[in-house]
Amino acid sequence: MLKAAADDQPHFKSAFAFSREDNLGKQFKLTTTDKHSLGAYRADPKGAAKGGLVVVQEIFGVNHHIRAVCDRLAALGYVALAPAVFDRFVRDFECGYTPDEIAHARSYLGNLNWDHMMADIAAGVGDLKGAGPLGVIGFCMGGTAAFLAACRIPGLSAAVAYYGGMIGKFADEKPKCPLQMHFGEKDEGIPMSVVDEIKKKQPQAETYVYPGAAHGFYCDERASYNKASADLAWSRTQEFLTKHIKK
Repeated sequence: MLKAAADDQPHFKSAFAFSREDNLGKQFKLTTTDKHSLGAYRADPKGAAKGGLVVVQEIFGVNHHIRAVCDRLAALGYVALAPAVFDRFVRDFECGYTPDEIAHARSYLGNLNWDHMMADIAAGVGDLKGAGPLGVIGFCMGGTAAFLAACRIPGLSAAVAYYGGMIGKFADEKPKCPLQMHFGEKDEGIPMSVVDEIKKKQPQAETYVYPGAAHGFYCDERASYNKASADLAWSRTQEFLTKHIKK
C-alpha cells in the first residue's frame, strides 16, 4: 500500500533527541561463512535488549551517520550492529557528503556483490543471536540490501529500507518477514514510476512516500536532509519495530 506522509501519526522519540556524544558503541571484527573478516560497529542498550538490528550502510561506509543510527537504536533498547560491507574491497573506508567524497564513494560501486553483502549481513545476524528477535534496517545501498536480506536471510522478524535505489530491480523477490519502505518523492535516482511498480509487486509492505523529499532525506549530515520527513519516517520506523521486534 502506498501512503503519503501525514501529520496524524503516533508520537515517538525524535531521531535526534539525544546527544551524538553518547558513545554507546564499539568497533570489532566479524567473520563470515566464507571466512571473510570485516569490521563492524555495535551499540548495546543500557538495559535489557528488546531485540537486535543489523544496520546496513550507504556507500559512504560505517561513517558518523551510520554509527549515530546504531546509537539511536541502542537508546531505544535494541542491540544495533553495522557491518563494514565495503571491507570486501577497501578496508576501513568511510567518508562524508561533500561532492568530492560522494564521487570517491561512487567509484567503488562497480565492486558491489550482493551475495557477499548478504553473507556480511548474515554474520551480523549471527553476532546478534541471543539479543531476541532480529531485524535489518538500511539506507540507500543499504536499503536495497535490507530488502534483499528480508528475501534471502531466514529468521528475520522485520526489515526497513530507506530509499533503496535497486529495490526495483529485485522487486519480484519475496520477503520472508514484514517489510517497511521509505522513499522521497523528489529522489532523482528512484522515479515514482519505479516506486509504483515496487508497490504493485510488494502489496503487503508498508510503503511510504515523502512529498518534496529528496534522496538521503533522513541523514542530517547531507544537504538533502528534510527534518519533517526524517522525523515522520523515524516515528513510523519505531512503530514498525515495536510491532514486529518483540519478545
